[in-house]
Amino acid sequence: MNFPAELKYTKDHEWIRVEGDEAVIGITDFAQRELGDIVFVDINTVGDEVAANDVFGTIEAVKTVSDLFMPATATVLAINEAIDASPELVNSDPYGEGWIIRVKLANPADIDALLSPDEYKSEINA
Repeated sequence: MNFPAELKYTKDHEWIRVEGDEAVIGITDFAQRELGDIVFVDINTVGDEVAANDVFGTIEAVKTVSDLFMPATATVLAINEAIDASPELVNSDPYGEGWIIRVKLANPADIDALLSPDEYKSEINA
């Protein structure tokens, strides 16, 4: 499994990459493997401020639907339109083309409380 060092992680299996006061969020390689073939991503929070640990959308795989949790309080700016047409990008490239949303962070320092790659590996026993 892949755990990019520049990312922070949540216990709910989301990753976040900070870019100034904005960030990109997706699900981890571990999460996409556990879910299996992803068929749909539903985000209806564009323009909304979503508190840390609150649900910002859902991800649907062949066998299940899972909530997506916000790693840090942020306003949802955009959805990755590529995954509308090709949700399988979340499976094939979870840290690249398969990103889910772009957000504006309420407080970029909140990211410091998230898991490092090594802490996340321990969390999932990798």
